Amino acid sequence: MGRVLNFSAGPSQLPLSVLERAAREMTDYGNTGTSVMEMSHRSKAFENILFKSKEDLRKLMNIPENYDVLYMQGGASTQFAAVPLNLLGDKDAADYVDTGTWADKALKEAKKYCKVNVVASSKAETYNHIPELDKSKFNPNAAYFHITTNNTIFGTKWSTLPDVGGVPLVTDMSSSILSEPVDVAKYGLIYAGAQKNIGPAGLVVVIIRKDLLELSKEKAKEMTPTMLRYDICAENDSMYNTPPTYSIYIAGLVFEHLLNLGGLEEMKKRNVAKANLLYGFLDNSKMFKATVRKQDRSLMNVPFVTGNEELDDKCVKQATAAGLINLKGHRSVGGLRASIYNAIDLDGVKTLVNFLEKFEKENA
Repeated sequence: MGRVLNFSAGPSQLPLSVLERAAREMTDYGNTGTSVMEMSHRSKAFENILFKSKEDLRKLMNIPENYDVLYMQGGASTQFAAVPLNLLGDKDAADYVDTGTWADKALKEAKKYCKVNVVASSKAETYNHIPELDKSKFNPNAAYFHITTNNTIFGTKWSTLPDVGGVPLVTDMSSSILSEPVDVAKYGLIYAGAQKNIGPAGLVVVIIRKDLLELSKEKAKEMTPTMLRYDICAENDSMYNTPPTYSIYIAGLVFEHLLNLGGLEEMKKRNVAKANLLYGFLDNSKMFKATVRKQDRSLMNVPFVTGNEELDDKCVKQATAAGLINLKGHRSVGGLRASIYNAIDLDGVKTLVNFLEKFEKENA
């Protein structure tokens, strides 16, 4: 069968040109006579892949020199523990904002290692907005302040970052990284699972300010597993052990692809156009309704409902039959969800909107 449109929240669709290049290089990468999957991570060929990918990511995100780029394993969820273990130092508390399932899991994991101050939460409203923050509830002695930039399941996004003063701002950027420009200097640490806009699952990118690397080196909790130590990962060029080599290779191809398209300013233009088209349809539909407050809507994850569970299910089944897959909403929200990451282009969103318009007419 032909390629389908994959609206999964992750693992997500990858750029076709990247997949085609990987296919061409599958059995013989760069005249080495081997696949990257078979290649020693200590080989010169793989070292070139790894270092070029990091260099391209630095270009894409305009990462300042006083930040290091780490490739780690275990996905973003492992960082829920790694962050407090590395960054608490002599402190015993951290601030968290609860904006969805992954933010909630992050703060629950952190509670194993420190006092967690939940500054604000939108849980009571099914996470349909980013909560207003009261600065009087911030802990000025917190080791760090944690947010989840984009909430994959509930479709919300931080449009304005909290003013946390001198406290390092830490974010899980898994489902919005590379979708638009980011001022890295506003963060102490950014981490992101790869399986949305970067590449295959299994890789996590960590962008960390070097003073926090030094903190990890000097004051990481003694219980911190070696594989979760930021300083050790940095000192070993992300190769303390065998890294997820093929995921790094694909990530590098994606970074190169995005640079060739014009970088993150271009991706923002494309993603805004896609989101505007889909939200515009939903806001004018008599059947479908977007679930998120307008000012907090994600560019990447768009949940919506009909208000009728049977109709939602019918829509998902017919969409799948039409080659539009993984539109079923998360079980905690229900309805439908279209994840329109970078690799879904404007024509793909037009195809989705055309299908929804047709479905609405036929089921009015």
